[in-house]
Amino acid sequence: VQLQASGGGLVQTGGSLRLSCAASGGLNYGMGWFRQAPGREREFVAHISSRGVIRYANSVKGRFTISRDNAKSTTYLQMNSLKSEDTALYYCAAARGDGIYLRTGSYNWWGQGTQVTVSS
Repeated sequence: VQLQASGGGLVQTGGSLRLSCAASGGLNYGMGWFRQAPGREREFVAHISSRGVIRYANSVKGRFTISRDNAKSTTYLQMNSLKSEDTALYYCAAARGDGIYLRTGSYNWWGQGTQVTVSS
């Protein structure tokens, strides 16, 4: 599985961005979004399982929405009401199995990351 993340950019506080993660090799996996700010560990943002179960980090609940389009083998992360603390390199990842995966170690494949910068 190869993952290609895109859609990052520079946006002002309160703005929106939509990230995309295109997968080759099918999309019958659990998909996740993670982020990593400079000097910090990579952290969980959102997950959608192969069965469509969704989980969010508390810090993004109500502002971010994860979705998937299996016909396009693409997973999305709609980010609204962006804050400066959302600034990070965002990674998409894929995990085998039909469970719910919230930890980095549960994922088998990773995309290259797309930078999101929120300016105040």
